[in-house]
Amino acid sequence: MAQATEAYNVEDVADAAGPLLVERLEDLGISATDTKKLRDAGLMTVEAVAYSTKKRLLAVKGISETKADKLIAEASKLVPLGFCTAAEYYQIREQQLSLTTGSKELDTLLGAGIETGSITEIFGEFRTGKTQLCHTLAITCQMPMEQGGAEGKAMYIDTEGTFRPERCKSVAERFGLDPDEALDNVSFARAYNSDHQMQLLQQACALMAETRYALLIVDSATALYRTDFTGRGELAARQQHMGQFLRALQRIADEFGCAVVITNQVVAQVDGGAMFAVDPKKPIGGNIIAHASQTRLSLRKARGENRICKIYDSPNLPEAEATFSISEGGITDATD
Repeated sequence: MAQATEAYNVEDVADAAGPLLVERLEDLGISATDTKKLRDAGLMTVEAVAYSTKKRLLAVKGISETKADKLIAEASKLVPLGFCTAAEYYQIREQQLSLTTGSKELDTLLGAGIETGSITEIFGEFRTGKTQLCHTLAITCQMPMEQGGAEGKAMYIDTEGTFRPERCKSVAERFGLDPDEALDNVSFARAYNSDHQMQLLQQACALMAETRYALLIVDSATALYRTDFTGRGELAARQQHMGQFLRALQRIADEFGCAVVITNQVVAQVDGGAMFAVDPKKPIGGNIIAHASQTRLSLRKARGENRICKIYDSPNLPEAEATFSISEGGITDATD
């Protein structure tokens, strides 16, 4: 991949194609008081209002049933919610960006890279490269579009204490970006429990409404659920909470057009009283996370610093594998 010839500043990018701020509803007769109530409740954009259920709007303090109906009606005038032809949707998808992973072979496997506007799940055992891929993407998303970037900032939610800004600096240097500027373009937060993890998404929406973000990373999306919810008695509550979290991630992808990348842990699945694991690398989260992720990638170790990525599930990519390597500069093509 060609390196950037100069430091790239995402603040230089025009904000023309971004989401509509919720204040735009004031042009359609919604009062400034009501738009402030929406913003305080975490609904920062017109898209957020249009995609919300009436129940969600009624939960906003000071929004009556009549106001909720009017909000939905006015937001629908600015955000298309009806049918379109498959040809029109194809053109919309053609405009979506893909973020380079840093490896040409891996990009080819993914059809150009990590897709924006959807959730990509990466799972595997420890030391398979999940976090290293996340660090690389946090930098490559900032690069110009012609170099596989999306000219936007990255947001990184860390639940396991594995985020290392020095790794991001090394990746930035590899691609010819100014390391300090690249770090300024990565917003970081550490989540300490599953409720806090959910609360951070509301803060994420506020930041995304102010400037362009191309990527949201949650590493790992499931780790805190394994400790906050224990035993079969809390399984239903865990899955419900996880489902709400994943749905909030999808709303962010839809609302802001950014790529959402989540990592997931694996667990051994044992068949009844058998003494061996049927599937020693099964991703946790069950059907909840399986249905929420559009693309699921399985990582496993190979020789040396090489790793193998397999398309585990995808609506448009065939089941195939690619080999990549972990280097000082992040994810690269495989070494011999």
